[in-house]
Amino acid sequence: MADVPSGSQPKPGPFARAVSNEIRHLLTDRRTSGAQLALMVGRSQSYIAKRLRDDAAFTANDVEDICRVLKADLLQLLTSAVRSSRNI
Repeated sequence: MADVPSGSQPKPGPFARAVSNEIRHLLTDRRTSGAQLALMVGRSQSYIAKRLRDDAAFTANDVEDICRVLKADLLQLLTSAVRSSRNI
């Protein structure tokens, strides 16, 4: 079994920041707050806020859930994030 790092997580890299940026754009387009998103995906408001501020990265499961509840195309979100991350 591999060792699991303890302590704080590393800061999100360019791709993770681009993903959160795409999610912020979705929230703006849908006039949805971070607090509303937290309720929709069953996470705490602080969990979502921390990731929207780029203090931590969203997980793949988070991104799937967010796309589902916001009725957004997962592939399109990730493709946009890849393109954006090349410019960060």
